[in-house]
Amino acid sequence: MCSNCGQRCRGRYDQRRCRVRDLRVAGWVVYLEFERWRVRCSGCGGVHVERLDWLAQNPRYTERFALHVGRLCTSMSNKAVAELERLHDSTVKDLSKLYMQEQVRRAGRLRPRAIGIDEIAVRKGHDYRVVVSDLDQGRPIWMGGNGRTQADVEQFFAQLGSKASDGIELVVIDMWRPFRNAVRDKAPNAAIVFDKFHIMRHLSKALDQVRRDEYKRLQGKDRSWIKGQRYTLLSARENLTLEGRQALKKLLAANRRLNTAYLLKESFGQLWSYRTERGARAFFERWKQSLRWQRLEPYRKFAEMIERHWDGIAAYCRPENKVSLGMVEGLNNKIRVIQRSAYGYRDEDYLRLKVIASFLPPLPENARLHPH
Repeated sequence: MCSNCGQRCRGRYDQRRCRVRDLRVAGWVVYLEFERWRVRCSGCGGVHVERLDWLAQNPRYTERFALHVGRLCTSMSNKAVAELERLHDSTVKDLSKLYMQEQVRRAGRLRPRAIGIDEIAVRKGHDYRVVVSDLDQGRPIWMGGNGRTQADVEQFFAQLGSKASDGIELVVIDMWRPFRNAVRDKAPNAAIVFDKFHIMRHLSKALDQVRRDEYKRLQGKDRSWIKGQRYTLLSARENLTLEGRQALKKLLAANRRLNTAYLLKESFGQLWSYRTERGARAFFERWKQSLRWQRLEPYRKFAEMIERHWDGIAAYCRPENKVSLGMVEGLNNKIRVIQRSAYGYRDEDYLRLKVIASFLPPLPENARLHPH
């Protein structure tokens, strides 16, 4: 059979000896040597080597060895795999790429119902890429763009197609205007929900600003309670050690304004527990009332920001919009780990493929990396 077009051939041209790498046996590196025919193909009119299904796309390796290397790369760095199997880095990368491309192919066409859109830094500085995740499947489905603009997000919708974009019912994003504009233009049927974790991050910044203001205002012993306690104040209580919790207790007891700001921050998360917009609104109004006479200017500005974006926050109260708001942040944390393991590669297409495929199931033992 012709390896170029798949035509069955009767005319043989000549025969050549080949040597290919196969799986180890008892720890020993194994090579297979065999005679391979070249055939004169009547279908495409050329002379090509015969097709052998047990050979990988790279003719120096068997299919099962290529699958083995690709599977190793899902749990080890490419460098470690290269050292283990005595291969060149570029060879490991190529075989890993074939493995991941087959994973993506098997995942099928994208038809997401609920998506999350966020950006992630790919290098130091302000070099961002957009990451789109399927919230029902709990995995990223696209990574691209050259920044965090409306045009960058629209690249995803262009690749998805207008029919699939119209089928999106829910989009979770931060309050970045270009993201909102892209969703409204390209996914007009989708409800927009603002991500809780981005909003709480704004509130943490407001709390930190209160801490800074208090540090500047106070002198002597009153100031000493605040010095060096930024992590203690901003961390979730459950993430603090026993020593950290004791330090937090002393800090809040020593400064009434910080204590008030801290309690207001902790209580604000209840907003997402309401099942009706009316209940959420009543809670927010009570929370705003708690700010009166407290002289917490950063919190006042935060409350104004919430007012401006209320529709995207209240949308989460609707039953059909109940998704795990922590999923986008959780996926991004995993992507950062993948990025660190892929440092050293300047091939951004490879990094994107690595991010998408890392959340897909491994290939079965009998998978083909280049199905004919």
